Amino acid sequence: MEFHHISVLLWECINGLDIDPEGIYVDGTMGGGGHSLEIAKKLTTGRLIAIDQDENAHKAARERLKEHLDKVTFVHDNFGNIANILDNLGIDKIDGMLMDIGVSSHQLDEAERGFSYQHDAPLDMRMDSTRDFSAYNVVNEYSAEELNNVIFKYGEERWAKRVAEFIVEERKEKPLETTGDLVSVIKKAIPKGARKDGPHPARRTFQAIRIEVNGELDVLQKAIDDVSARLNEGGRLCIITFHSLEDRIVKEAFRKQENPCVCPPSFPVCVCGKKRTGRVVTRKPILPSAEELEVNSRSRSAKLRILEGI
Repeated sequence: MEFHHISVLLWECINGLDIDPEGIYVDGTMGGGGHSLEIAKKLTTGRLIAIDQDENAHKAARERLKEHLDKVTFVHDNFGNIANILDNLGIDKIDGMLMDIGVSSHQLDEAERGFSYQHDAPLDMRMDSTRDFSAYNVVNEYSAEELNNVIFKYGEERWAKRVAEFIVEERKEKPLETTGDLVSVIKKAIPKGARKDGPHPARRTFQAIRIEVNGELDVLQKAIDDVSARLNEGGRLCIITFHSLEDRIVKEAFRKQENPCVCPPSFPVCVCGKKRTGRVVTRKPILPSAEELEVNSRSRSAKLRILEGI
């Protein structure tokens, strides 16, 4: 299947990075290479480190960036390992990094990957298909309590306990093997009245299981801390999120970079010794324009926040 991915908030990100043609930049979630291409176009003697854990993304991006390969280093890894990636490349500081968090349009559309509740496919949801742990393991091996915790915490699903209990009961007969099996159970668990309005009843549970399979939120927190420590003065970290859990993590992490002091408010002066490492550029997140929403409905929940190194 051709790798199809529409870059969200493309020009807002490019402008936000404030690219130095001679700088070193990282696209931590390369995908089909849309953001990467526009970064590479602006570089002269600079370098782009393009990271993605999806092998299909690498194939697509290499083709898309074929006229700029002399400026690009491709890395098959997770952006959560950014510190090791930069160390292995002998890079101490960078001038900017972009992270587009979550599942790509292509991953949703590629039915056999199991990310979408709209296609019947094996329970997979691995962003890195070389890993062994998948949605099948979560759905069929987690206890009811563990499932409840995952679905409630990562999906903010009010019916999490019922969904977890129904999954455990259903798999007593036979393992749940496909996304269709899981959707069927979720629809049984969520009362009919609650399914009348709002998004698809499986959306929150699928989101939660995907986050659990790929460890997305843990990776995000670690990456923000590691990147902030590697930004040159004036370097920018741009992060696009798609749901409230991610956005809260980014907002709070950026706040701590700007104001890391942990002293009680009653102290007249700071004695903890923690120094600020960044400045928040976006007091409020940047949202997609009306024009972008018209072209790409999947951008509707996107939010861009930017931190600047000091």
